This record gives sequence, C-alpha cells and structure tokens, in this order.
Amino acid sequence: MIPEIFELAGRLPVRRLGYGTAQLTGPGYWGPRGAARDAVAVLRRAVERGVTLIDTADNYGPSIAEELVAEALYPYPAGLVIATKGGVVRTGPDAWHIDGRPERLRAMCEASLRRLRLDTIDLYQLHRLDPDVPMAEQLGALDELCREGKIRHVGLDSVTAEQLDAARELTDIASVQNRYNLTDRASEPLLKLCEANGIAFLPWFPLGNGSLTTDRVCADIAAAHGVAPGQIALAWLLHRSPALCPTPGTGSLAHLEENLDSAAVRLGAEDMSRLDALS
Repeated sequence: MIPEIFELAGRLPVRRLGYGTAQLTGPGYWGPRGAARDAVAVLRRAVERGVTLIDTADNYGPSIAEELVAEALYPYPAGLVIATKGGVVRTGPDAWHIDGRPERLRAMCEASLRRLRLDTIDLYQLHRLDPDVPMAEQLGALDELCREGKIRHVGLDSVTAEQLDAARELTDIASVQNRYNLTDRASEPLLKLCEANGIAFLPWFPLGNGSLTTDRVCADIAAAHGVAPGQIALAWLLHRSPALCPTPGTGSLAHLEENLDSAAVRLGAEDMSRLDALS
C-alpha cells in the first residue's frame, strides 16, 4: 500500500502529490507566463483535484507566483497547506543572489505574508543557506518568526545530510527540498535521513526538467500501464519512499491532470527494479 498522506512535522497532514508554482512564471522564473486567468484556473483545478500542498516562493516572478496563489485560492479552504520560500534575491531571469541576513529574512517573510494574505505561513523554507551568514543566525531569525506566530514550520532547500544534521541541532526542521528524480539521486543520503526522522522531502525537478518524459524505459513501462512516461517518473517517486512529496509544476490544465493521475499508477516489483536501475 502506497501511503497517500504525509504528516508535516508529525501534525500537519498533506497529500503527498502536491503542486508547485514555478512554471506559472516566465522563462528564467522571471515575469508572467501567459494570462493570469490561465494560472488561476490551474491553481483552482489542482485544489479541486484534492491537492493540499501548494509549493511556491517569493522569488518566482519575483512575487508573481505568490500573488497568483492568493488571487486563485484566497480565502483558503480548510486543510490547504501553503509552503513558500525566502532567502534569495532576484535581479533578472535566472539571476539568483543568496541573502540570509536575519533582517532580510524577516522582511522577505513579512512580504510573503502580505502577498499570500496570510497571518501564518504553514511551511517557510530557507531557499538557500547563505555561506556568509552563520547557520545559527539564519535559523534563529526563522525561529523568532515562529515564536511570533508568522511561521508554523521551517524547511530547508538544497542542503546536504550533514547540513540537515547541523540544522536539526538548532531548530526543528519539517522539510527539505533538493533535486531528486529517477536519474539524479545524489541526495539519496539526505532522503534516508529524512525517512529516519519523519522529515518531508520535496524533490525538485521530479521530472528531470522534462527529460524523463522522453526516457525509453519510462516510455516502455508507461505503454504497459496505458499511461504517459512522466506519470511513471512521478509514480516511481511515490513508490520509492514515503517521505517523498513531489510538487510537479505546470501552467497547463491538461498536464496538471496527467501529473495528478500519477498517484493512481501502481508499479510492480519488476517495474521498480527496471526503474531503480536507471540511476
């Protein structure tokens, strides 16, 4: 039996297959992608289909993705978890600048609260650890925001297992986000650590930035199941570990439906063996 639900921090249940908002922005995660009404339709349909975890970030756009989430979904239905990220400043398409200074993290978080129309962010993830700021100061700022009721749970993005261990000495960590998919498993040690400690692992590029939709093995297994290759890649993640909570993004209603239908795909032992061998 493949578990459908993961409990963030042991107390906040979400369906494991969520929705990510990065693809609602333009090339290089900059500016809008198409009409706002199309993005709003996708977000609303995701929730209609039972998605309870929306993953966004202040720098997607920048600001655009968070604003679209609020436009589409506010007032938020009960049980919907909004996760966002801060700690990165954007100056143009594909231009990313890490800034983990406590005063900047506070300003970013408070701006996200305004855009999302929230009093408390369920899951606030540090988009990158700033190598120029002590980890204790960065996480200390987020802890302070937790004590003020502005953040419910803290997560990390793009960390090593060693960094997660160090962070857990400083505060409770509910989630991590690292690149992980069928053919990129460099974060396997981190996944094992998450499994052992009840930490959600939200894999980014779960479809290999699109490359897995054309993989021959995925295509062969997909044909046997009567589904699309990308659905096999997502189903593999759901089968691989109960800690994995993929949030694939898309701006297409048809692609959204396809992604969410992946939760119903059941892979057998032979399927998993073939897919596991792709690493």
